[in-house]
Amino acid sequence: MPCELIIGGARSGKSRHAEQRAAESGLSVHVIVTAEALDEEMRLRIARHQADRPAGWKVVEAPRGLAAALTAEAAEGRCVVVDCLTLWLANLLAGAENLPPGADAEQLPALTTERAALLGLIPTLPGKVLFVANEVGLGLVPETPLGRLFRDEAGRLNQAVAALCDGVTLVAAGLPLRLKG
Repeated sequence: MPCELIIGGARSGKSRHAEQRAAESGLSVHVIVTAEALDEEMRLRIARHQADRPAGWKVVEAPRGLAAALTAEAAEGRCVVVDCLTLWLANLLAGAENLPPGADAEQLPALTTERAALLGLIPTLPGKVLFVANEVGLGLVPETPLGRLFRDEAGRLNQAVAALCDGVTLVAAGLPLRLKG
């Protein structure tokens, strides 16, 4: 079964769309979440997402090691929702604030290793996999070098995942627009 990238801005409805697609698949649903509850506001966001999910869905936390989590969870007869690639990327950018000016993320070994593992795995995944990601390049140019690095790496990751997926859906204002597949 195919992989699909579901992309959109903040609060666009992309996670809800992925969850609806998973529920409609008729398959056993596993959700790989990448957020970490590092502060109270994020704990509340995570709790909101948890409350919205059906009780029977298996949830796996993978703020890092996404390829390993996908290897363990993706299977024929199963739908895996990865929510979200953008937070996973942010987790892997730890230490980027110490890079010299003009440096790129290739100097972050954890990022390059994990990104390569994920991109190499996508074409081989069994079952149905729905990747959720933020489109961060539609707003203002970030003010800081770290913000610009994050925006650039998110855009590169989204393009690479979209190229490997059978389908891509953009969600804006809760409305899905099929871009590929």
